[in-house]
Amino acid sequence: MGSTFSDILSSPEIQAFASGFPVMVLHLVATFVLLVAGAVIYGLLTPWKEISLIREGNSAASVAFGGVLLGLAIPLAVSLSVSTSLRDIILWGIATLVLQLLAFRVVDAVLTGLPQRIQEGEISAAVLLVAAKLATALVLAAALTG
Repeated sequence: MGSTFSDILSSPEIQAFASGFPVMVLHLVATFVLLVAGAVIYGLLTPWKEISLIREGNSAASVAFGGVLLGLAIPLAVSLSVSTSLRDIILWGIATLVLQLLAFRVVDAVLTGLPQRIQEGEISAAVLLVAAKLATALVLAAALTG
């Protein structure tokens, strides 16, 4: 007839959840730590300081930094989805961040003059920078899936 509470708790689905949920949370926390670390490193590497500009109300800096966060998060998300262990997530996450930060620097160098235009609040420059960084992130994410 009806299942007892004990039967429900001992079901394979509940047991799988109980063993898998803490692992998922650990993997998620590790990925968020990598995202924050990548954003901090990016902030240290850029010729302009987005956070200060954002605090001053610079919309272009806000758009550009939002693009950076998405650009870092996309390959990290793919890395999280293809990794099978915490070690895997950390290894591929670090590799992804290094490659993405290098790619961002190349984009910044190729699109010369954009940092100054972003400092001046030019949204069109920020949108172009975001597009280039997201395109780079998508290509890197695809490379991770092999």
